[in-house]
Amino acid sequence: MPPTPIIRPDGLPQAIRHWIGGEAVDSADGLTFDVEDPVANSPYSKAAAGGHRDIDRAVAAAKAAFPAWSRLSNRERANTLNRIADAVEARHDQLAQFESYDSGLPITQTRGQARRAAENFRYFADVLVSLGEEAFRQGTDQFSYVVRTPVGVAGLITPWNTPFMLESWKLAPALASGCTLVLKPAEWTPLSASLWPEILTEANVPAGVVNIVHGIGEEAGQALVDHPDVPLISFTGSTDTGRHIIRSSAQHLKTTSMELGGKSPVVLFADADLEAALDSIVFGVFSLNGERCTAGSRVLVERPVYEEFIRRFAERAAQVRVGHPADPDTEVGALVHQEHYARVLDYVEIGTKEARLVAGGTRPAHLPEGNYLQPTVFADVPRDARIFQEEIFGPVVAVAPFEDETEAIELANATQFGLAAYIWTSDLKRGHRIAHAVESGMVWINSHNVRDLRTPFGGVKASGVGREGGAHSIDFYTESKIVHVALGDVHTPRFGATT
Repeated sequence: MPPTPIIRPDGLPQAIRHWIGGEAVDSADGLTFDVEDPVANSPYSKAAAGGHRDIDRAVAAAKAAFPAWSRLSNRERANTLNRIADAVEARHDQLAQFESYDSGLPITQTRGQARRAAENFRYFADVLVSLGEEAFRQGTDQFSYVVRTPVGVAGLITPWNTPFMLESWKLAPALASGCTLVLKPAEWTPLSASLWPEILTEANVPAGVVNIVHGIGEEAGQALVDHPDVPLISFTGSTDTGRHIIRSSAQHLKTTSMELGGKSPVVLFADADLEAALDSIVFGVFSLNGERCTAGSRVLVERPVYEEFIRRFAERAAQVRVGHPADPDTEVGALVHQEHYARVLDYVEIGTKEARLVAGGTRPAHLPEGNYLQPTVFADVPRDARIFQEEIFGPVVAVAPFEDETEAIELANATQFGLAAYIWTSDLKRGHRIAHAVESGMVWINSHNVRDLRTPFGGVKASGVGREGGAHSIDFYTESKIVHVALGDVHTPRFGATT
């Protein structure tokens, strides 16, 4: 069988450089690292490998730009955010192709990334111009009001899954709040981040407001976390890395927002619309190659419909179209990196010893090369199984039965994670009861992952610390100061007075 063809998008850069102080620059020590595509696992570009000197330069540029940027009116910053949105949308096709080529995501699923990224900027532009401050009146004696001020230089560290959209998710509220920033993109997928410099330039973002340093997390990311002039870190990634960042940030008492791992349950009751639930579950765990933190990767099914669901779910998984990311018929593409691919395959091997494999588990026969895996379903998974407890972050799902509502809640909460949960039932009273009892930051009832940008995003337990999204993002990137003003004569007890 012939190897999978390599489909290269136009305009691939030979080198991906840092963006510091409004200029493309190499690393201070000249070091680079190879960037590979997940179809051929061969290098297509070299990226600058940042270290502490590059982070120092970027932070210095951000500090220098902060006074002018933070003093702009809300309307002026909002106009800039809208110009960024325009520039993002103008690169819709190129962005989709870059993202698909670099990450292995199907092209049909990356085509929405420009729209989602642009909407992040437009939304926070709207938030900015409509933002009001709190005020309090204590009768006729005193008036108090809140003043928001941007924190300063924000450190943003983003993951390799849907990288451009998740970068915009942090960039937009940071800029709206008046912060300047240093972004450290994921080293496995730096390609789409290479578009930011021309986008920012076209939008007339002042030099130094946004700085981008590429590199390995243990080096560039660590230097950003450790820098004393970066008071705030927003991180999206693995739970283990999040724990490390919080420990490192403690020395300087940095404010942190951690959006971490997940092992989200789907709770399916026998009275649910099984057809709608099946569509949602298949899409929710296998779209984006299963490489999504909110994937419903543990499916808990009420016993009366368990066997029927397993049969139908396995049939659907077997029919999911795995193929080249650039093929518009592809539903699951190539996993992002051969290191991650090997890790997912290890979990598949572990799962065959822990549970019953009913679908997938192997490379599709028509794809002899590349990081491909047929969507994989395990049934009868015990709660202490590793594939039930640990985040796999690939097209692999664990299914288990439950007898009643009490056991459903118990199983849903039986992991260290608590990011998302999905509940399927025609009894809305029960749906609300389960939603309140499940330990997670976000819950969907009779719905897949449809999110309003105004709502808080984040998890509990090992799934994260803090919330971003909507006004919560503005709270994170700003400090609130309360100012109290006396309106009349002050009547203070006169301690120590003799007359």
